[in-house]
Amino acid sequence: MALIDFWKRIEPSKENQFLHATYDAFFTFMFKPNLTTKGKGVHIRDAMDLKRTMFHVVIALQLCLLVGTFNIGHQHFVALGIHTGFIEAFHLKLVFGLVQLLPIVIVANVVGLGIEFYFAARRGHAVEEGFLVSGMLIPLIMPPDIPLWMLALAVAFAVVIGKEAFGGTGMNVLNVALLARVFIFFAYPTEISGDGPWVAAWALAEDGATKVADYYWAHTMFNPLFDAAGWSTFVQGTPFVAGYSGATPLALGAAQGWAQVDAATGEVTGGILSQYSALQMWMGGIPGCIGETSKPAIIFGAIFLLITRVASWRVMLSFVIGTALTGMIFNAWDATVFMNVPWYQHFGMGGLLFAMAFMATDPVTAAQTNRGKIIYGFLIGFFGMVIRVMNPAYAEGWMLAILLMNVFAPLVDHYVLEGNISKRLKRAKEYAK
Repeated sequence: MALIDFWKRIEPSKENQFLHATYDAFFTFMFKPNLTTKGKGVHIRDAMDLKRTMFHVVIALQLCLLVGTFNIGHQHFVALGIHTGFIEAFHLKLVFGLVQLLPIVIVANVVGLGIEFYFAARRGHAVEEGFLVSGMLIPLIMPPDIPLWMLALAVAFAVVIGKEAFGGTGMNVLNVALLARVFIFFAYPTEISGDGPWVAAWALAEDGATKVADYYWAHTMFNPLFDAAGWSTFVQGTPFVAGYSGATPLALGAAQGWAQVDAATGEVTGGILSQYSALQMWMGGIPGCIGETSKPAIIFGAIFLLITRVASWRVMLSFVIGTALTGMIFNAWDATVFMNVPWYQHFGMGGLLFAMAFMATDPVTAAQTNRGKIIYGFLIGFFGMVIRVMNPAYAEGWMLAILLMNVFAPLVDHYVLEGNISKRLKRAKEYAK
């Protein structure tokens, strides 16, 4: 009680709208509402308010965040040709990943929440909780080397144009996190496509990617601690492996087919490409967006969301079915090397599972009716695979497929409701006879 009494004593005047909105945001984050609905009555009841619902999604993302942080460092050292074992030099990889990821998380949340607080004060209401999830999702769907000023522009665009312009949390038509990513994709395509963006510090390399940055922060902060403990330390000026490209399994599959992805070694135009085992693709030791690589981490998050009933199993299941059936059709067609990739291997490449678990299930932008959720998820799987396999300029499809179905979700619900109304009218007429 002493803690809540302290918070109540420092509550600012409501006349200062910005200050009071900021206070209210932190107060409701720390304490659950004191008012609850009764067990009886003609009303809809729920065990959680919106903030707790969003916080459950944040919890579900933590394992993806942890593995993604470590993998940033792992891919960096693989590109240098040292500490190439997945758990080798664990401390160096984790520290490097943290230093690379923290600025991305901070910029995304400072820009997004700053805009949220501003609009809350202008409208005279409490700060909305929606960006609690978007602020975690946006860093996880970005490459580790994304320039921070570009990220800030993308977040501002997504929040202002994609959310606040429609009225705020619960009113947006498009998924805010994906809108930030699509802004980067179309405004600065070289920063989020190709091979380079997936290896951290590549852009900072000297002499045209022959030498890595100086690790000044590592030498001044961490190397003395690691050296005292007898652990390996960061080394200045380590050159990248000659010809290393940082190509993702998805890029390899699109260019050369499944045999190139799973080969022990191989060479194509532009230098030697990396190959990956099924275990690497499953555990997350591959280049890619920060949060999309580890399949066990994603599945854990998906199960958590299903158990807590935050996400819809109908969307997830129909998404998987739509993807699998479309992949089987492409396997039967077999017109290109990418069509020949076994349909089940697509689940281990790119952001497919991450999109299924955390993007397609967004309760605001997805379909709302039960049958509509099934149609919605199935069509995302279908369109996502079509874009992934048949679009030569973009060997991925879930971002565009989900945004497309975000737009059509109200139409899907409309026809589902119209169908239900027609069936009920027909039954009523038959009963009246």
